[in-house]
Amino acid sequence: MHYVNNFLAVLKDPMVMFGIAGQILFFSRFLVQWIVSEKEKKSVVPPVFWYLSIGGGGMLLVYALWRHDPVISIGQAVGLLVYLRNLVLIRKHKRQTA
Repeated sequence: MHYVNNFLAVLKDPMVMFGIAGQILFFSRFLVQWIVSEKEKKSVVPPVFWYLSIGGGGMLLVYALWRHDPVISIGQAVGLLVYLRNLVLIRKHKRQTA
């Protein structure tokens, strides 16, 4: 019971709720990608995947920095670069094909 009480007490912190919201947003990108791929009957990574990645990854980076967690901070920071680069490549491709 002690662990449950500690867990519930931690949930009262607004930054913990922010981190959880970031994790939910980050996870939602997989759901979107899966739904779109099932609909298309092939593997598809829609641009919204990268926007959700940036939103969730950015929130998780803020949370990791708040927690002083260098491992998660570095992972999320590098991930953000990859997500942004993918959006740049998508926009560049759209301009070239328009």
